[in-house]
Amino acid sequence: MKFFNRIKMRGEQLYNRGKRFYDYCTVGVWTDMRSTMFVKLVKTLNLSLRAFFDGDIQTKACALTYRSMLALVPALALLVAIGRGFGLQNVLEKELIDGMGSQRTALEHIFDYVDSYLSQSSEGVFLGIGIALLLWTLISILSSVENAFNDIWGVKVGRSFWRKATDYLAIFLVLPVLMICASGITVFVSTNLSRLLPFDFVSPLVEGLLDFASLVFIWLFFTGVYVLIPNTRVKFKNAFVAGIFAGTGYMVLQWLFITGQIYVSKYNAIYGGIAFLPLLLIWLQLVWVICLAGAVVCYASQNIFQYNFNNEINRITVSYRLKIHVAVMAVVVNDYLAGKKAPTKDEIIKDYGLPSRLVASAVNFMVDAGLLLRVVNNAREEIFGYAPAIDAQLLTVGTVVSRLRNYGADNFIPDFDRTFGGVIKAIDRAEDAMIDTLKDLYVKDITVTDILTVEAEKAASSAAEATPSESPAAPSA
Repeated sequence: MKFFNRIKMRGEQLYNRGKRFYDYCTVGVWTDMRSTMFVKLVKTLNLSLRAFFDGDIQTKACALTYRSMLALVPALALLVAIGRGFGLQNVLEKELIDGMGSQRTALEHIFDYVDSYLSQSSEGVFLGIGIALLLWTLISILSSVENAFNDIWGVKVGRSFWRKATDYLAIFLVLPVLMICASGITVFVSTNLSRLLPFDFVSPLVEGLLDFASLVFIWLFFTGVYVLIPNTRVKFKNAFVAGIFAGTGYMVLQWLFITGQIYVSKYNAIYGGIAFLPLLLIWLQLVWVICLAGAVVCYASQNIFQYNFNNEINRITVSYRLKIHVAVMAVVVNDYLAGKKAPTKDEIIKDYGLPSRLVASAVNFMVDAGLLLRVVNNAREEIFGYAPAIDAQLLTVGTVVSRLRNYGADNFIPDFDRTFGGVIKAIDRAEDAMIDTLKDLYVKDITVTDILTVEAEKAASSAAEATPSESPAAPSA
């Protein structure tokens, strides 16, 4: 009986630990302000899974699969044209055929279409029309990909037409080269090494290094996708982490697809000559899911700090939100009067430990209310700081509170003032009394302390508490 009781108690302990760990990973981690690798990893995984399921990635992947089918021949035509320039056309075609070994005939037909497309696009009257159609098709598919990425990143405005023309041209030149290098480096290098190194015992090592080099090019390909396509500033380190994730997933998918060819022969019996189509659609769908999942990981790894205290922010009181606004205003005013560079949102978040969502909403609202101005700190990288829009020497807390409370739509409900006249008088009287008490409190007189000073004070206080106090020396006789 005691044995079963011990098992029961142990089971309850494990259940309670598991529940606490689950609660921490789902909710509690967003109130953990430590910068340890474990906390960052849990936040990234939490946000990635949430964004993946809430962002309807499957639907986006289906839409991109449809657009990819329309752009399949033009896209392959571009790859083949670049491959010809590098002398790797045969290598590229061989890699694609090896990847679809059971559908060799269908791929050979597709390459016939590609050759016909290129010949028609580069001869006679079709020269200008063919090239224009090729570029328009590829710009259209990239525009769809950009819209999907911008939706993941929360970017509301896409590139202008001229920026699409210039940025997409760079993408067309860079990304296909990386993909071709990933496909052709193994054959190219191994062929030359076999002439220089006639030793058979080094071949396994060389093959392993070449396979790894191909994997690195795939990583760089997806890294370039995550850096270049979204219409926002993406840090390379975050894009590279996502590129490793997506590139490895892509290579695993390729391996599964190649090794599984022998198990899909029944599709030939069902679909006959078009058996290639369902397999291609499945492959494209999974590739886009992996690509979009990588974009989610990239977004999550770069923006985990934006979701700190997420549950608390959703239930924040009006009073506490007002305090955050005044605190941000005090930081901007103090830096301005001290002659410092206009602080950015990220600097305010980092220096004072404030949640990103609250800081972003505060500066945007105060810019609209005429309390702050956006200042260009770095035009090339589009980095903006913030400065006071009102004379910093004369700006009072009462003015800030009054602007914040009175900015926005007001008195738009018909007959509200007649129906609730007593409410309006009571609220106006209370707000006037509060603002009247703040009219002599200047924002410049508010003392703010950065997070490093606060942590140093905490450390000093902890050290003082840990050190036992010495008893006073006894007086000498």
